[in-house]
Amino acid sequence: MNTVQPQEMGFCSQRFARINTVMRRYVDEQKIAGIVTLVARRGKIVHFEQVGMANIEAGQPMAADTIFRIYSMTKPITSVAVLMLLEEGHFRLADPVADYLSAFKAIKVLERLPEGGERLVDAERPITIHHLLTHTAGLSYGWDELETTDAQYQALWHELDTNPAFTLQEWLETLAKIPLLFQPGTRYGYSMATDVLGGLVQAVSGIPFDEFLRERIFAALGMDDTAFDAPPEKLSRFAANYGPREESGLKVIDAPQSSRYAQPTRHPSGGGGLVSTTGDYLRFAQMLLNRGELDGVRLLGRKTVELMTTNALPAGVYLNNDPTRGASFGLGVSLLEDVGKVQQLGSVGNYGWGGAANTNFWVDPKEELIGIIMLQFMPSDTYPVVVDFRNLTYQALVA
Repeated sequence: MNTVQPQEMGFCSQRFARINTVMRRYVDEQKIAGIVTLVARRGKIVHFEQVGMANIEAGQPMAADTIFRIYSMTKPITSVAVLMLLEEGHFRLADPVADYLSAFKAIKVLERLPEGGERLVDAERPITIHHLLTHTAGLSYGWDELETTDAQYQALWHELDTNPAFTLQEWLETLAKIPLLFQPGTRYGYSMATDVLGGLVQAVSGIPFDEFLRERIFAALGMDDTAFDAPPEKLSRFAANYGPREESGLKVIDAPQSSRYAQPTRHPSGGGGLVSTTGDYLRFAQMLLNRGELDGVRLLGRKTVELMTTNALPAGVYLNNDPTRGASFGLGVSLLEDVGKVQQLGSVGNYGWGGAANTNFWVDPKEELIGIIMLQFMPSDTYPVVVDFRNLTYQALVA
């Protein structure tokens, strides 16, 4: 994608310089090792900067082609794969997922009793593909130690982290035995739902999930550095992942050479397993902004992208169960519905998503704008770096 001067696309160059100042401050204060920021408008890159280090210990600066763990920014990609199969007539969104993944036929729901305690009950309705795309299936991530199912999820996480022979099929069979936290379709609950969708893609297409993404999406869009692992010849470009040191500064929590992402996996995670570069993800985001097409290659029809980026939550159900948030959820992406409530700059109709290591992207159809920020720091939302980047981008827009 060509790079042009900011003023050619309605930005003020002097105001754009504020992005570098603020991102550099995060690095100089040893809050974040390094950051890559990119802004594109009308198919042209107007800002692409790198500050700080990709790997402090190795003396490796952030670069345009640094490879990042994008974690949950995998979810929109998996959702596109599902919608491609929908367009080919393989299923309907209202179909029960058990029609294609039999492990989910006999699901149970953990019901809280008014007098206290819990009991297992039958699901009132099956989990549908739509439930999975909208995180309303009743699944969880097992991050709440107060939930009865937390121990079962933690055991599943341990298997995923320590057993390289564990397959995607085994993952889903284990997950299907864990009771749902609520009746399907009644609440929003961020969860392993998109990992189930990866299994759906595999079952319906007859192609291993990772191969489907590689052949049908990454190769088609020229996303050459996006995969479920960073191979040996690319490890020198793979950033370290950092967390906060107790006293101050940063500590490595996942080094490139010893990372699980340095090895191929038999359980590719559709919810959080990909690594990618800023440039690769720009091509994916631009395809969405172009309503399904990039450089003559069409992955989705424009009406499908419209559906993907329309609020799909049931009446009375809200993103993160918060009606004051000013945001909703489509099919694999969040949607900005009320700029005032979100309390940051943007446009109604923005959509996108972020990852656990503070990577984030958004697409603004109204302004024909894409923003991408890449870094490697956990936990997410420790610092408001994503909000700062978004505000700094929009304040530079003058025409």
